[in-house]
Amino acid sequence: MKRQRNRGRVVAAALAAMCAVAVLPGRAHAADPGTYAFDPDAKKVQGAAANVEASELDEGVPYRSTIRPGEKLYYRVALDDVSNAYVSAVAVPGGSGPVAYGDGIEVSLRETDDTRCSSERAVFGSGEYARPVTAYAYRTIEEGATSCQESGQYDVLVERETKDASDTRAWDLELRFLQEPRLKNVSAMPTEAPESWPSATPQPLTGTQRKRAGGSGYSEATSLENGRWQDTVAPGQTRFYRVPVGWGQQIHATAVLSNSTGTAKEFVGSALTLSLANPAQGFVSDVALSYSGGPASASLRPLPPVAYRNRYDSSTHVSAMRFAGWYYLAVSLSPKLKESYGSGPIPYELSVQVKNRAGESPYEGDAGVFGVTDQDREVARKGQNAEQAAKSGPMKVVAAAGIGTGAVLVLGLGAWTLLARRRAAAPARAPFGAPGVPGPGTPRGR
Repeated sequence: MKRQRNRGRVVAAALAAMCAVAVLPGRAHAADPGTYAFDPDAKKVQGAAANVEASELDEGVPYRSTIRPGEKLYYRVALDDVSNAYVSAVAVPGGSGPVAYGDGIEVSLRETDDTRCSSERAVFGSGEYARPVTAYAYRTIEEGATSCQESGQYDVLVERETKDASDTRAWDLELRFLQEPRLKNVSAMPTEAPESWPSATPQPLTGTQRKRAGGSGYSEATSLENGRWQDTVAPGQTRFYRVPVGWGQQIHATAVLSNSTGTAKEFVGSALTLSLANPAQGFVSDVALSYSGGPASASLRPLPPVAYRNRYDSSTHVSAMRFAGWYYLAVSLSPKLKESYGSGPIPYELSVQVKNRAGESPYEGDAGVFGVTDQDREVARKGQNAEQAAKSGPMKVVAAAGIGTGAVLVLGLGAWTLLARRRAAAPARAPFGAPGVPGPGTPRGR
């Protein structure tokens, strides 16, 4: 029995060592408020000035690139003739300084003869301060359409516009290419935009406020469920969150910036921006609030329930609500607040409401990122980001600290080596029944 206990202690020690390494802190929020957390799995890719030299993007793989003022960079994707496709670009300026109203990027998807399938611009708007902004372009399969319907190579063009000729800084880009799953019944799907939808503003939430820290990028976005969530944001910083929104469900969000604890009362226009992006990281809507040192709030405009037919609407805030999945909320605070209110973080509340019961998916099989599962809702309840959720399984704890199979084997080998040495050093024992050793049925003396 003692031998078994020793073995158990050694194995337990080995497991404890692995767990101790496994629970080491992962990537913490960046110390620099303006730092963006790129997807850790992002591959570096160089955009091409000539489309025939463009690098191909693989579906579902995140990429990282750069773009300079005035550049027009090409990338390439291979499409079939049955799938709706989406390519997004998150523009990440190098600092948190001022930008002009029209500064930003445009993303377009094109046939190789330059026929445009679609395009979208991402700009900083009235906020006029640098922060991560996103846009996407897409190809949709439509009955009767004459362009962008064939299988083959397609160009992704990312163009940057900068008003200030003296600005020569490169911006980082985070790129993604996704394809929508196939439909169960194409003929049963609507082909027209919704004529009307519930647009009333919901009653404010009154439940207990809870704390939950946002991430520093889309890949670090903290999951939220319905509720009032408290966090802090520093000037020049953007906090990211994600909310599961199923088919037929409607999302509402409000940001409330706390009052300043100092005496400053200076007015700052567009001090805080609240924005929403869909599961393909396409822009949906945003809203800004002004600040004068007192409490201030702003709510996203009423958005339609998630529906396949929304894609046929001409309004961005309607057409972008075209599929279920994780919707991303971003809260950005203007660096202009430093001048009057200091560089310290300011508390705020993010109120999230998802209305209606989720409906059935229209896709065949697994919807992937374009669906919401019970596991997603549990992840939202726990407040995990995508990386934490992926590594929350029993054996995935080891992977959370970046321990590879080789490292696990080394730890295991060390444990068994220690056990063997203890065995070799222990004195030999006589078997049961030997002289002086009581057998199984022999009473022991005192």
